[in-house]
Amino acid sequence: MAFFILTGLFVLLSVSQQARGQNYTFMREATHAPPVAYYDYIVIGGGTAGCPLAATLSRRYRVLVLERGGSPYDDDRVLNMAHFSDVLSDTSASSPSQRFVSEEGVINSRPRVLGGGSCLNAGFFSRAGAGYVRAAGWDAREVLSAYRWVEDVVAFQPELGPWQAAVRRGLLETGVVPDNGFTYDHIPGTKVGGSIFDPEGRRHTAADLLRYSRPEGIDVLLRARVARILFSYKGTKPVARGVVYRDSQGIIHVAYLNQGDANEIILSAGALGSPQLLMLSGVGPADHLRSYGLDVVVDNPEVGQGMSDNPMNAIFVPSPSPVELSLIQVVGITRFGSYIEGASGADWTTRTASTSTGTPERSFGMFSPQTGQLSTVPPKQRTPEAIARAVEAMSRVPDAAMRGGFILEKVLGPQSAGSLALRNLDPDDNPVVSFNYFAHPDDLRRCVAGIEEIERVIRSRAFARFAYPNFAFPAMLNVTAEFPVNLMRANVRGGSDPAALERFCRDTVMTIWHYHGGCQVGRVVDRDYRVLGIDALRVIDGSTFNASPGTNPQATVMMLGRQTQK
Repeated sequence: MAFFILTGLFVLLSVSQQARGQNYTFMREATHAPPVAYYDYIVIGGGTAGCPLAATLSRRYRVLVLERGGSPYDDDRVLNMAHFSDVLSDTSASSPSQRFVSEEGVINSRPRVLGGGSCLNAGFFSRAGAGYVRAAGWDAREVLSAYRWVEDVVAFQPELGPWQAAVRRGLLETGVVPDNGFTYDHIPGTKVGGSIFDPEGRRHTAADLLRYSRPEGIDVLLRARVARILFSYKGTKPVARGVVYRDSQGIIHVAYLNQGDANEIILSAGALGSPQLLMLSGVGPADHLRSYGLDVVVDNPEVGQGMSDNPMNAIFVPSPSPVELSLIQVVGITRFGSYIEGASGADWTTRTASTSTGTPERSFGMFSPQTGQLSTVPPKQRTPEAIARAVEAMSRVPDAAMRGGFILEKVLGPQSAGSLALRNLDPDDNPVVSFNYFAHPDDLRRCVAGIEEIERVIRSRAFARFAYPNFAFPAMLNVTAEFPVNLMRANVRGGSDPAALERFCRDTVMTIWHYHGGCQVGRVVDRDYRVLGIDALRVIDGSTFNASPGTNPQATVMMLGRQTQK
């Protein structure tokens, strides 16, 4: 017994030291990889699902992880909550955040860093509901075990400041009940969820889960850009057998699977990257692939279909009192199909050095034109000059006017869906993506109900300290809609009637990075995530989801990487 206790303490100590040191011996630049190598498993994408997946597989097999970005441990902005918006506003080629714009004109971000979206997001950590688990066909006990495996490393209970506490009390006062306290579980009512930011404001990402790896069983290559998957044939059926990738110097490398019936290539490149790489490898709609001169391996018109993004709308609430810096900590899970959350902070008006000129530049955090979180840009106006004009206009807004926070609603589901298609043959470029926000009338109904709930919270006694008593709600809508970061002229005027709120929802729709679909279960992969019509190839990430799990998907994406490979 003493031996097992000492062994356990040694493992925990080693894990703790590794976490502090952030120096994985198995992680290196792809430039150091051999021209040809062989592995039992090849994981394409070291993201939110890929890291826990690879760590689990490495306990028994030899695993290669190909990550197109760099290490989060080399960028202090990624790990520091105070620099949350700085990462999103960095549009350089080496940024952890790669900007993309949907065909509707909504600016979004896709991760380009080990740890994936967990390196960019607002940090909220919440499990999927019991009904979601049942519908996915997952074993509830295995799912719980996998969640806890993840939570032991990356999840923390946040300490609420006055503004977040007021949002929580306001939700309860207006009937978003019961009070579920602090919990990771998805339960209707109001709760405090987990956070991947620790009490010191340090971000813990999916990359931290690589500490579970067997070092001898895993290689993680950074800045390894996968070009395509290679196939052989068993009779007439294609079998995945390797991948071609380039390092940062453009040198081509090939990795093959070892002989073995269980060995696989696993796509974990995210909701944009996984369907895009399938198409570039010849799996997708035949006519579309042939139009780019690609050989068709499997004709599946469902690849790239079912793309959805939970539409989000926010109300900026100027505050007569100082507010703390906070990201998402409290959520109201309503019974009408909308989630209510909030974020606050005086860092809306911090000044940072411009990435282009080096001179001080005003940053407005989530409202920043550079970040794009509140920027809805029509396709014909997506120009650097348009963004520069928005930055200049924003710079004239007085600091005091930006004191406060925003309360947001996002639609559960949603029922609206779009598609993804190739833009070109460059795997590093963004594909063409449409989410068809509010195409389904029920999504619009739930948005309006969510905006009405936000008004009730702002008017509540609990929130009175953080709202000007004579500042009417329609004025708040107009202030939010008229921020110059939104280059689509809003139509909201004079009132909070349903028709005006529908216009507000459409005109100010934005993302909160919950896009999913493109490789959905039953359409592109089976219930075990095997690509239909192909052996030795699976997809394990958010592209397989038919709906985003819970209020925020990252906990479930990490769990999926663990529980599918246990």
